[in-house]
Amino acid sequence: MDPRPRFLDIHIIQPVPYANLNRDDTNSVKTMLYGDALRTRVSSQSWKRAVREHFQNELGDNALRTRRIGERVAEVLRGRGWDQALAERAGAHVAAGSSIKWEVAKGKDKQPITNKVLTNALVYLPEDAVAELADIAEAHKESLTADFTGKGKQKPESALKGKIDRVLLRRNGVINLFGRMLAEVDQAGVDGAVQVAHAFTTHATEVELDYFAAVDDVTAARDDETGSGHMGTAEFSTGTLYRFATIDLQELTKNLSDDNGTALGAARELAGQFLLSFIESLPQAKKNSTAPHSLPHLVHVAVRSDRPLSFAAAFEEPVRSAEQGGYVARSVEGLDAYSKAANTLLGPGRVLHAAHASLQFDKLEHLGERQSSFAALVTAAVDAALTEAPQ
Repeated sequence: MDPRPRFLDIHIIQPVPYANLNRDDTNSVKTMLYGDALRTRVSSQSWKRAVREHFQNELGDNALRTRRIGERVAEVLRGRGWDQALAERAGAHVAAGSSIKWEVAKGKDKQPITNKVLTNALVYLPEDAVAELADIAEAHKESLTADFTGKGKQKPESALKGKIDRVLLRRNGVINLFGRMLAEVDQAGVDGAVQVAHAFTTHATEVELDYFAAVDDVTAARDDETGSGHMGTAEFSTGTLYRFATIDLQELTKNLSDDNGTALGAARELAGQFLLSFIESLPQAKKNSTAPHSLPHLVHVAVRSDRPLSFAAAFEEPVRSAEQGGYVARSVEGLDAYSKAANTLLGPGRVLHAAHASLQFDKLEHLGERQSSFAALVTAAVDAALTEAPQ
């Protein structure tokens, strides 16, 4: 077995108070049945978005994902002094100029909106690439004569056809890390280096209905009617979550560069910030009415040479609360015990580095050395994982 680092796993135990971090299409708490017990669930898509936003804010290296790329280009051109109608037409030519299929957007009256062109697939590109698309429109300003009205059987052809795809190939750190799916543009796809699991409670949970009412201030002041201005119900739950993600270090360095010297430095920065963002991020649903901004009680990281290893099976049998109440302590104990059992079963030499950081647990025997802070934990893991480029 190759003894070099290949995967960087992160495991988190995090209690979350009364909240609904991730709703379904009916505004209900997302759940899953696991070990014949109902658990509260937070989807990987929801948490990945929270991680990505935190990640971008920290690094200042933003990516834009949208069907409305033409509108963003039009905004840039308006900032350069273009007439609004011409800027909107130019944006439409940009949106229709790539290999991605497109359509003219419709308003509330179901009628087409002239020069508001939507791509059928989400474009995902570095934020600064929007200015490059605007430069292309500016260089061909005299050719942008056709309007996109959405009327007629035949679509007009963009004057920028064949000039847009090369910009859509551009990528930055967040795209190299999280990947990009864009099948309609040749070579635009990027295999993500990060895999994120759905978070779920280590124990059985129940969904609670919260009845609420909104007071009409005028009615309350006049005291001439009874009742509220609005009444409703919302779903919430509480629980201790198990969260897991892994970074494929080989995929990350491959995405970054063929030059391992250059890729290694960038990989260290991206991997380190991803771990910190995964630790500190939280989905934002219902935040104004719940403020569920808790910290993880335990974070464990492991650098592996073989394969990623989720510890989700540690909680297939739901954790039961301690005598005095609470699920955190027994969840952490379960994670520690499963780590020992799983790594013993797989055999020695696969875990090249292991460590943990926690609020209160001093006697964890199988999760590696205890670090004093999340920052120290991440630094040590990245140092162990990326001293040389993975092969």
